[in-house]
Amino acid sequence: MGEMTLVWRHLPRPLCLVTSTLRILEMRPFLSLGASWTSVTKLGLHTRPRMPPCDFTPEKYQSLGYSRVLEIHKEHLSPVVTAFFQKPLLLHQGHMEWLFDAEGNRYLDFFSGIVTVSVGHCHPTVNAAAQKQLGRLWHTSAIFFHAPIHEYAEKLAALLPEPLKVIFLVNSGSEANDLAMLMARAHSNNIDIISFRGAYHGCSPYTLGLTNVGTYKMELPGGIGCQSTMCPDVFRGPWGGSHCRDSPVQTIRKCSCAPDCCQAKDQYIEQFKDTLSTSVANSIAGFFAEPIQGVNGVVQYPKGFLKEAFELVRARGGVCIADEVQTGFGRLGSHFWGFQTHDVLPDIVTMAKGIGNGFPMAAVVTTPEIAKSLAKCLQHFNTFGGSPLACAVGSAVLEVIKEENLQENSQEVGTYMLLKFAKLQDEFEIVGDVRGKGLMIGIEMVQDKVGAHLLLSLQLPGASRRLSDRPKCAYLSRRPRLTLFSANDILQEMEDWGRSWIWGWWKKEVDAKAPERGWVGSAEEFPVSSQTFRIAPPMCITKLEADFAVEVFRSALTQHMERRAK
Repeated sequence: MGEMTLVWRHLPRPLCLVTSTLRILEMRPFLSLGASWTSVTKLGLHTRPRMPPCDFTPEKYQSLGYSRVLEIHKEHLSPVVTAFFQKPLLLHQGHMEWLFDAEGNRYLDFFSGIVTVSVGHCHPTVNAAAQKQLGRLWHTSAIFFHAPIHEYAEKLAALLPEPLKVIFLVNSGSEANDLAMLMARAHSNNIDIISFRGAYHGCSPYTLGLTNVGTYKMELPGGIGCQSTMCPDVFRGPWGGSHCRDSPVQTIRKCSCAPDCCQAKDQYIEQFKDTLSTSVANSIAGFFAEPIQGVNGVVQYPKGFLKEAFELVRARGGVCIADEVQTGFGRLGSHFWGFQTHDVLPDIVTMAKGIGNGFPMAAVVTTPEIAKSLAKCLQHFNTFGGSPLACAVGSAVLEVIKEENLQENSQEVGTYMLLKFAKLQDEFEIVGDVRGKGLMIGIEMVQDKVGAHLLLSLQLPGASRRLSDRPKCAYLSRRPRLTLFSANDILQEMEDWGRSWIWGWWKKEVDAKAPERGWVGSAEEFPVSSQTFRIAPPMCITKLEADFAVEVFRSALTQHMERRAK
């Protein structure tokens, strides 16, 4: 299946619905703007949290019947299972952070169409810009000039540091990363490209070599010249401590590191050096990295890691590529681009998803020098990239992010929500890790925190095998992941609370005779994210809605733990 899917579920019939993987059905009509909201903690553990108000009324659905939709889907669309639940949700309309299904039920979207809706569903400013351009000029192709592409290029370039000023407009993140791979090889005259294990950089034949998630690995040959390296995951990996991440929330692992020293980072750098020494040629083409891994479960690296890794790559003749498909355009709050949070300057930046708020649009931004290297070996052309319509939408998205202070909102509401979710670690032993930055949050579930133990005989290249020789942050913490059955159970609990929000969660359809594997996916196929909730709502989300989401999650966990105790 593709990336994390939305988790929404169709349930017995109250009138209002809410969000991304959690969803809560409110047992009463739509709330008015003046309606009050009461915390679960005040009402009691089993009282339904009330959905926050919404002043938008959707149009009446008048299209295909549900059974006909299923028939057409089965007969004419891809047989790859991507829809959630045995009775998939049939969406009809969206407004800002809200979605409505064919029956008029309301959902609070906490996954943004896989981290794609940046400024809100059908934002009126973006809608108006698209409608205006639709009435003027849709398409010309790049062989003719038109004002929207030049206006957009100037606006986008102004948001990136020098010398990142040459822009190639394409249509998707996979296409952008395809082009970035070609640029790196054309500029370096080398072939080998490195990416992290757990990385997702696309599902095209070319980018599948960079993507290191089991379900995307095929028996067919592909990905020539691509090499994986250890992901510096400070929660699940062999090294990590209590000061590693650029986040308001750190791991529960302890370390003895001084404020300006991270032994976990040093150990992961040694692993990166080992990859450079043993797995690639002396000269390489480049290194791809997401500032925060998305599909792998919002995994953050130790502070300072990317900076040292970039230096090592450049010493081998390679270029450094930041994949901002999920992290860009202010979602992380503190900075507009994820690479800025690592204090690095990439040679190439790829971007998609939030760039067009759901409109198919993407870009590759690089230096004049690298752009010229590509031009010498290829007359690059893209039929639809940079169309008048796409550029009008892109400009409107940038305008909304600035005018409505959505980057600042991501910082404020994201930090607020992250800290609230982090408190659940003290309440529930199965909440193993809460991590992230801004409005990109992951909650990893474990069997229990008590079961953690030290693996004293860890054997990794460059790692000391004697306990006395190893820093405290080098201890490997083995926290058993929550079983897939239990993860499914919690998700069902959130459904049972009603129509709530739509979170990201890995799903895999399996034989009904094997319930122990459930629909979340096996730990082998989805190394981390099969037990990690991904939270990435539209950047217009409010604290009121964040409060609601936390209470829904708490309610579901409470009922799950009560059942488990019995």
